[in-house]
Amino acid sequence: MQILVTGGAGFIGGHLAESFLADGHDVTVLDNLEPFYTKGLKRHTLEVHREIAAGRDVDYQFVKDDVRDPDIVQELVADADVVVHQAAQAGVRESVDNPRKVTEINVSETVNLLEASKEADVERVILASSSSVYGKPKSLPYEEDHPTEPVSHYGVTKLTQEHMARVYTELHDLPTVCLRYFTVYGPQMRPNMVISNFVSRCMNGEPPVIYGDGQQTRDFTYVADVVDSNRTLLESDAADGDVLSIRSSDNISIQKLAETVRDQLAPELEIVYESAREADAEHTRASAEKAGELIGCEPLRTITEGVGEFIEWYQANREWYEPLVRSSISRESRSSGLSQRRRWRPCTY
Repeated sequence: MQILVTGGAGFIGGHLAESFLADGHDVTVLDNLEPFYTKGLKRHTLEVHREIAAGRDVDYQFVKDDVRDPDIVQELVADADVVVHQAAQAGVRESVDNPRKVTEINVSETVNLLEASKEADVERVILASSSSVYGKPKSLPYEEDHPTEPVSHYGVTKLTQEHMARVYTELHDLPTVCLRYFTVYGPQMRPNMVISNFVSRCMNGEPPVIYGDGQQTRDFTYVADVVDSNRTLLESDAADGDVLSIRSSDNISIQKLAETVRDQLAPELEIVYESAREADAEHTRASAEKAGELIGCEPLRTITEGVGEFIEWYQANREWYEPLVRSSISRESRSSGLSQRRRWRPCTY
């Protein structure tokens, strides 16, 4: 199978491309290496792809370009059997600071991709959505038919992507599936994610910093569970035209998460609390029932197991990964004027 992965040098897209290559598929990665996402991390991801492809009888191509370019998108989609759309301007905070940029990237690129996929008659388009589409909960856990009232520009753009996909399915019979990810974490995650920040702080003798009172709760989804759902959808049409929530096996408060990381690495540290940030949802919790029924995907790792695996990976890759984290921290400290003790980039919950 020929698979096009947009955003395939990023965290989730990188893991997906790696898995598809390992399964023997031909893969094309389209990524513009957006500097918002640490370039060193993306370069490492691409090296891993090339190593896997070299050891298997598969075709691998990396194209450095932008999904907003309709010509390059049309050219690449024309050769694809399945399109896995992970490219986006990530970050709730980034969307609050730069709403025009996030809207242009996340909405325009999706239209380009869907239009090209319609013309090429691809077998399926799998799109990355987000738990951010739900907004403030009316009830928990979130069922897929829960009202969608995003509280950030990022969430609005992801919801718009979903509606675009639905329209192309209904009007043009283009098979699409949207996956609402719930705070994905794991090896090679963005350095400013909450778990990577907590781990980095504790490994460097710095206390975990919580924004708010720590009672916010999250589904943290291990990246391998996200990969499993996408792999299943390469062959299954059971969810065509639908939206699925992809979640973890358990729910945890930010307070408990900080304690879990601290207790494994530096139990003597005291947790630090800062003011809560706007546009962060208070609670997220999803039902995995629909995904289980339609495509048989069930989350496999608890948060304790997943965090333990990430810590092991971090320690094994500390030589090249930690400088990326520290670089991110340094940039934030220069722009924010934080004290020496708290020179850490605000993390993403």
